[in-house]
Amino acid sequence: MAKFDYDIGILGGGAAGLTVAAGAAQFGAKAVLIEKSRVLGGDCLHFGCVPSKTLIRSAAVWAQARRAQEFGLPGLSLPPVDLGAVTDRVRGVIEKIQAHDSVERFCKLGAEVRFGAARFVDAHTVELDGRPLSARSWVIATGSRPALPPVEGLAAVPFWTNETLFTQRVLPARLLVLGGGPIGLEMAQALARLGSRVTVVEFLDRILGPEDADVAAILRERLEAEGVAILTETKAVRAEAVGTAVRLSVAPPSGGAPRVLEAEALLVATGRRPNVENLGLETAGVEYSARGIPTDARLRTNVPHIYACGDVHGKFAFTHVAGYEGSVALTNAVLRLPRKADYTNVPWCTYTDPEVASVGLNEQRAVKAGVAYRVLREPFATNDRALAAGEPNGMIKVLVSAAGKVLGCQIVGHHAGELIHEWVAAMNGGVKLSTLAGAVHAYPTLAEISKRVAGSLFAERLFSDRTRGVLTFLFNLKGRACSPPEKPAG
Repeated sequence: MAKFDYDIGILGGGAAGLTVAAGAAQFGAKAVLIEKSRVLGGDCLHFGCVPSKTLIRSAAVWAQARRAQEFGLPGLSLPPVDLGAVTDRVRGVIEKIQAHDSVERFCKLGAEVRFGAARFVDAHTVELDGRPLSARSWVIATGSRPALPPVEGLAAVPFWTNETLFTQRVLPARLLVLGGGPIGLEMAQALARLGSRVTVVEFLDRILGPEDADVAAILRERLEAEGVAILTETKAVRAEAVGTAVRLSVAPPSGGAPRVLEAEALLVATGRRPNVENLGLETAGVEYSARGIPTDARLRTNVPHIYACGDVHGKFAFTHVAGYEGSVALTNAVLRLPRKADYTNVPWCTYTDPEVASVGLNEQRAVKAGVAYRVLREPFATNDRALAAGEPNGMIKVLVSAAGKVLGCQIVGHHAGELIHEWVAAMNGGVKLSTLAGAVHAYPTLAEISKRVAGSLFAERLFSDRTRGVLTFLFNLKGRACSPPEKPAG
């Protein structure tokens, strides 16, 4: 039997890699985790989820202060925001969370941590700082980086990405955002709330392309009400620096006369690109493309003892999916149990205000899959807690089969990212709509909207004229006690 330095080696210290390293060590495997940068935590901790949500929270507090009069409070005259102070808070939160992803913690668990750029020299061995390290199995979890659109002159202008945004200390008076997806919209709203005049440029005919149009429309209305300009069906053609400003020429995707936009800063948020270069994948015999490293359901590459998970896999660029995939790869590589990844009930959330959360099928995915469905809707405006909180905008939208099985749920509204998890649990557990409708929910809570939308399916049947007629006959009921009052004449 071949002898290796380690039972398992992991390339990448983000969510997926950390999950594998911690689990492998606790199972008793000899594991080595190799991270290219000098810190663990990956994109999520340093450039993604953590800093963005910290910034969003600071901006939300400022936006709430502006709404004081809506809540019966005196109006406030607010001074300009010091972006440097906000950035300091962002860095402070990252440092606190970094302690959970420290080298010391993983060493205590039993995983060896090394830093540097590793490269495969054969299917079982990588070279790190001139030294070969071999492992029986390898997990590639090298993440992704911002994808740049093909805009003429873009490389010559000083643009931001999520990797540079959270070090900025001067709030631009005007900001251009390329991309109307989750990252672009989250940051556009946050910086607009802090005081920038923001314009979003989106190639497609609407923002949040994967979401249904009616869901995206609710968010767009809120963003535009807050002063964010949104240009859909608009293509960025050329970028150039003009003094300290950036000038962007845009036009319809089908061609036409361009228009010129100008701002002090440009944020590029047009998607992610898997980190597959300079890993020696060809030497190891691992197939890959610009879209990532393909795997089977057990997350094995075409080389069975080499796995890929997280953003580099190219499936879903979410931290929680990376962690999940890490656990699947761990089960297969270390425990040697044939566990398969299942993405059917993976939720996601865009952390704008209102939030947009989803799990399972929405209408456009159902149509594409050829799945028959009906839609149940309930607006936030009918929820007492939403009214008390001053957050009546939004809705919950549930897709069900003809037999009443839950196919998916979308929520756009206050705390949608929290509310979606009742539906994640329901779909994972095969919970019936009748069970959700019959469950007692605390009053007043936003979660009551889930009970109400679930019950709407049965209300149609229970309170129909036919049902009333049968009950009146069987139980000798006298019918309705009163009718709506007549309107006064004139």
